[in-house]
Amino acid sequence: MNIKLIAADMDGTFLDDQKNYNQKWFKQLYAVMKAKGVHFVVASGNQYYKLKSIFEDIQDELAYVAENGAYVIDGTEVLFTGEIPPDQVGLIVKKLSQYEEISAVMCGVEGAYVLENASDDFYDLMCRYYPRLQKVSAFEQVDDQIFKFSLITPDWTAGGVEKYLPLLMEELKGMVDPVTSGHQCIDLIIPGCHKASGLERLMERYGVRPEECAAFGDSSNDIEMLKLCKYSYAMDNASPEVKAVVNYHTVSNNDHGVLHEISLLLGEPSLMEI
Repeated sequence: MNIKLIAADMDGTFLDDQKNYNQKWFKQLYAVMKAKGVHFVVASGNQYYKLKSIFEDIQDELAYVAENGAYVIDGTEVLFTGEIPPDQVGLIVKKLSQYEEISAVMCGVEGAYVLENASDDFYDLMCRYYPRLQKVSAFEQVDDQIFKFSLITPDWTAGGVEKYLPLLMEELKGMVDPVTSGHQCIDLIIPGCHKASGLERLMERYGVRPEECAAFGDSSNDIEMLKLCKYSYAMDNASPEVKAVVNYHTVSNNDHGVLHEISLLLGEPSLMEI
């Protein structure tokens, strides 16, 4: 086994349900990765600035496939920034306005945006995921390069993702691809711009092949990435769709499944006891 790149989703995968991880364990594994020339990639639907904050002192050493592949950074160098054309942004906003029960965040290079009439609870919740979050009177007034919308649907008792995902797939066809991202959330991403496409940009940069890559995920927005990598892992808490496409399975995010498997992938089983 010659692993040269390891990519991990964050929420529900690398992070436990309290949004934490075993920092001592990871730092020891990261030291081994650096010594062996293995690249660690943070692959998430979250905002780049949020992802950086998770890793503090090594944040500028890592690679990021942020915003579901729409924003790709290696260290401190931006490699790719996707964009939804402004005219399509307007059409998407118009479509979403008919669903008053859905709360939306519009995501761009400079930050993320919510409407001023959003509830305080929604705003406070989104601040946890988007450190650069602004309230705006109208999405159409934002001057930024937009690459994603993140939606929170009503809970499952009101239909949730199961109700709105097919509706949005039909109404927004050709503009964005709606994908689930866990916890009754739907991300509207640029067609062909997903975690796998972001990862491929890094693989080309590093000269790494899919058979030298491992990836970990739990939600449908991880599927393309998992299909790309030979060593693909679904968490025990992953959706059935994710479990159906991977080559390997591991324990849940709350049981440090990613760190457990990285220890084995690096040939360092002794680190599993930390």
